[in-house]
Amino acid sequence: MPGGRAAWNGVAQVRLPARRRTPARELLFRLLLALGLLALLTLIVYLDRDAYVDHATGNPIGLIDAFYYATVTMTTTGYGDITPVTPSARLLNAVLVTPIRIAFLVLLVGTTVEVLANEGRRALLDSRWRKTLRNHTVVIGYGTTGQSAVATLRRGSVDAERIVVIDSDSAAVATANAHGLAAFEGDATSRDLLRRAELSKAREVIIAVGRDDTAILSTLTVRQLNRGAHLVVAVREADNVALIRQSGADGVVTSSDAVGRLIGLSSMSPQLGEVIEDLLSSGDGLEIHQRMVTAAEDGKRAIEVPGEKVLAVIRNRTLRRFFDPAAEILKTGDEIVVIRRAPDAHPRG
Repeated sequence: MPGGRAAWNGVAQVRLPARRRTPARELLFRLLLALGLLALLTLIVYLDRDAYVDHATGNPIGLIDAFYYATVTMTTTGYGDITPVTPSARLLNAVLVTPIRIAFLVLLVGTTVEVLANEGRRALLDSRWRKTLRNHTVVIGYGTTGQSAVATLRRGSVDAERIVVIDSDSAAVATANAHGLAAFEGDATSRDLLRRAELSKAREVIIAVGRDDTAILSTLTVRQLNRGAHLVVAVREADNVALIRQSGADGVVTSSDAVGRLIGLSSMSPQLGEVIEDLLSSGDGLEIHQRMVTAAEDGKRAIEVPGEKVLAVIRNRTLRRFFDPAAEILKTGDEIVVIRRAPDAHPRG
């Protein structure tokens, strides 16, 4: 990449899922290792202190002197005021102290080089990752709603590699990484951040932020960058649905109304509420699914589809419900919304 480290400073880069020590823990580990080498060298000198001479003061070598000698030796400062004078001490310096000093320098230089190399490696991985990203799903907001949406996508055979998360909360980004997802930390209304997530090449966008005003602004920004992606937005208040649709959303889900309606149905008609909750869940009992009409189903009536109940037919991008006469006969090229038994469903006693 052109430029040095300064070229990457302040640029949002993707955080890919990985299993490794955090930078803080890695730095602490190396610091403790360096202090351990210093303590070992101090101990070696102190135990053999009679073999050393302090030319500056002429006093016997004490613990502080041993620590001082270890410090200036490991850092290769070497003032020369304290020196080994006996053959055994000089031999010990050659075969033991010198390797410790070299190990310390390798640790020091290695840490510095790794920090710089990691910045470059991360920028390279970021660039390579973005070049290969196509037809993916961008999820803006990884709270409870966003996580549920991603879980549903993954149960629907969407690969984790095709999902990108954007959230302003570092904890949410860390959670996304823990779930095996690439993620960006930052403001979802930032055009630069959305461009780095390759939003212009995305196939689907899900906006599940906690505030309706942020959702509206995010929707407008997304539509400016990508007019063709299927955009679904979650809002809290029903009064904002029309504004969200005018901003460019293809689908709007009102979280407060949906939860309230489900609670009301469960209260008045427990079994009806159970069925709806079953449809909304995945992997157990019933599930709702959208698929293409097969060649074998061309010309058949919707009620003749085996093992599934057709709720609606999508023809020429127009939704036709099951009671619409135009949806009675299926045609190749149609999509159908069906209720079917979940693949992993177990019979209930």
